[in-house]
Amino acid sequence: MKRRTFLKSTALSAIAVSATGFVRPEGDRYVGDCETTSDILGPFYRPDSPVRSNLVIKGEKGELVELMGKIKHQDCTTPYKNAKIELWHCDGNGVYDNATSEFKYRGTTFSDENGNYSFQTILPVAYDAGGGQIRPAHYYMMITAEGYQSLVTQLYFNGDKHIEKDAYANSDFAKKRILKVSDSGNAKKVFYDVSMAKIMMAEPMAIDRLLGTYVSKEDKTKSREFFKKNNALWLKNEVFGEEYRYIGNNTFDYAGMPKGMFETYTFELLGSGSVKCTLNFMYENNQKGTVVYWKG
Repeated sequence: MKRRTFLKSTALSAIAVSATGFVRPEGDRYVGDCETTSDILGPFYRPDSPVRSNLVIKGEKGELVELMGKIKHQDCTTPYKNAKIELWHCDGNGVYDNATSEFKYRGTTFSDENGNYSFQTILPVAYDAGGGQIRPAHYYMMITAEGYQSLVTQLYFNGDKHIEKDAYANSDFAKKRILKVSDSGNAKKVFYDVSMAKIMMAEPMAIDRLLGTYVSKEDKTKSREFFKKNNALWLKNEVFGEEYRYIGNNTFDYAGMPKGMFETYTFELLGSGSVKCTLNFMYENNQKGTVVYWKG
């Protein structure tokens, strides 16, 4: 098939197809040992958090901590200057600020000429995520660096009894993100270095053709609304949205799912001008299924 014909017959084309991949266990060692593994974005991301590195709120409970580290290029050595680092986490009661203009425990900073970054904040706590599921304490981070796909990851902490029962924190991919909390004077310290990686990205103009609201023909109450941010595909949720990663063949997945679990959306552009979107999923407890949505 000629290239021109191929691009006309598919929704997406790929750019930046160079993938170093995730850290993966192989015997008693890790392949790609310095790579930073992704994790689920979660439902509580909010864009445009204030540019600030001090998130401490006077009078609120919580153990003071400094989170610090270095952002590096794909070679795992060269510092990355001016990478954008967004941090968000719950307060000392396990609650996220999802609506106020204060953006409590949310902030944005940038790496310096040596790749260094730091935040002054508190240690988050474990909380009930619903249905009796207790999520271990964790930080969320999103790192955006030109030349790389944005990275979303979560940081957990040694000694947290809830890690063992959490499918995400207990994944093989999360092992190097369970961190030591060190005591140092008045504030504790957590160190975490990040190495960026290039992975397959969808052509931004192709993503534009997929945006909008999709509705299930079988159940009109079921719908999905997709939008674009930072040239990536996002699915709207109650707070803002969740990013989906392009994996080829007109398919996007929700990055960071534990082994054996997945959530993918596959798009098909039809001759009528409408777009078919097929959701395939496998969640915990072998909950699986397929739902078809349509636009136009």
